[in-house]
Amino acid sequence: MAWDEARHGLGVPEMDITHREFVDLAEALVIASDETFPDLFLSLQEHTRRHFEHEGKLMKQCRFPAIGEHNSEHLRVLGELAHFARNVTAGRLGMARVYVKALPDWFATHLATMDAALAGCLKSR
Repeated sequence: MAWDEARHGLGVPEMDITHREFVDLAEALVIASDETFPDLFLSLQEHTRRHFEHEGKLMKQCRFPAIGEHNSEHLRVLGELAHFARNVTAGRLGMARVYVKALPDWFATHLATMDAALAGCLKSR
């Protein structure tokens, strides 16, 4: 899942920068060795926490009407990352690797629906 400005860019620079960092981390995880995977996974988890926290502030800023649904999705993903992080920390990488391979599909859907709507809200205010 390499960054593609035409496909991934939303026209809100602060969102696009964060999303590009997410894509880069997810892409690095797919090809990471067993030695580097744990640290990269924890970096993705922390990046995602900060990313979602920032989007939460943006949603409040523009009074985003779907804030509840968007925040619920964020909480679900953070819970999944926490679950897999426990396994990764214990040296069990298999399921986390499967999860990471599914991130591009989740991200594409989340970007095209929830994040695109948030970007539209931000641009209209």
